[in-house]
Amino acid sequence: MTKKLNRIKAVLAETGRTNLWLAEQLDVNKTTVSKWCTNEMQPRIDMLSRIAEKLDVDIRELLVGTKS
Repeated sequence: MTKKLNRIKAVLAETGRTNLWLAEQLDVNKTTVSKWCTNEMQPRIDMLSRIAEKLDVDIRELLVGTKS
């Protein structure tokens, strides 16, 4: 079971965007975005900031809270 650390996939869906769109916007490989979306890999904090900017959301919306 993969522990969810980010909400990139959910925010993409909420904003009607795709992995491919995000990959093109950030000039990264679509496989990289796919790994972020499935939580196989996490983006660096500077990249997380760029993702939030492209999706026009607060960076905190991309993170899963740690408190219950």
